[in-house]
Amino acid sequence: MSDAPDTASALTDPTRRAEARARLDRLWGRGARFLGSEYALLAGAMSWVSERNLVSAISNAGGFGVLACGAMEPARLAEEIAATQALTTRPFGVNLITMHPQLDELVRVCIDAGITHVVLAGGIPSGPVIRAIKEGGARVIAFAPALVLAKRLVRLGVDALVIEGSEAGGHVGPVSLTVLAQEILPHIHDVPVFVAGGLGRGDAILSYLEQGASGAQLGTRFAASRESIAHENFKKAFIRANARDAVTSVQLDERFPVIPVRGLNNAGTRRFVQHQAETLRRFQAGELTKEAAQLDIEHFWAGALRRAVVDGDVENGSVMAGQSVGMITGEQSVGEIIKELVDQAIDALIRQEERARYG
Repeated sequence: MSDAPDTASALTDPTRRAEARARLDRLWGRGARFLGSEYALLAGAMSWVSERNLVSAISNAGGFGVLACGAMEPARLAEEIAATQALTTRPFGVNLITMHPQLDELVRVCIDAGITHVVLAGGIPSGPVIRAIKEGGARVIAFAPALVLAKRLVRLGVDALVIEGSEAGGHVGPVSLTVLAQEILPHIHDVPVFVAGGLGRGDAILSYLEQGASGAQLGTRFAASRESIAHENFKKAFIRANARDAVTSVQLDERFPVIPVRGLNNAGTRRFVQHQAETLRRFQAGELTKEAAQLDIEHFWAGALRRAVVDGDVENGSVMAGQSVGMITGEQSVGEIIKELVDQAIDALIRQEERARYG
């Protein structure tokens, strides 16, 4: 359907834009209030990428930055939090991996530093960890890959959920955001729910807000931003890529499970399949035990993300990216990205009003 006759002028009318912006603020108001940010745009935590510079830039631009703790030791995390706090006075969160052997100490670091929001990823968090964070005065955000788990997490006391579709970059589940949103949003109302996975435009974010989401999480677009410390080769790979280039890792044998990771197809991806085949051959020949073979497969990617992000080896490293990578056509600042997302949502709201007015 083409735009209504007066849509072009409506899109540039300051009054119409202000009205649409007010409506957008109402739609994601719960999420923005929860985060303490101007926009309910939560940044995905990306290892080696979501550090002090990018996180502070996102928060300073009105979004909500999230530090990726990853495998950091407590002292290193405390240092990164302090460095981020020196760059922004606005709130930001910290992403902790639930399987980290020093999780309790990392939680204490966050509480002592006055972090307001802790994002727990990499598994279902335990009740004691959730309680420790909440008793320390911070809010807990967790990932819900299915409705039954969303309900369980709410009962455990989490303060907000992220539902992340398989379109996302990095470690992903098997279900698309389109399906997760239909499965979860109509049934979870006690806590804010943020949608994630394949989001690259403001009008798409708007569609989920209208379904009941409180905000959105984005990672891929910010990874290629000007403020991202990722190597120029890494950013250029994002700019060149199409959505279909971001593929999930392949598992050759069900006896040796591979956690699905979405990244750009490259020489490393193809070698991983060859490595699995060779490891499987060695196992069947009796050269490796099952445990040794599984470790051999798991260790293939050790250091691969750092090689891509820090060293710029985008052929042999792991170039984690969501399918929204196809929407990245150039390097933009974080501020430009957020403004573009907001403007696209406002444009979509004005177009809705024009269609309703003119039919």
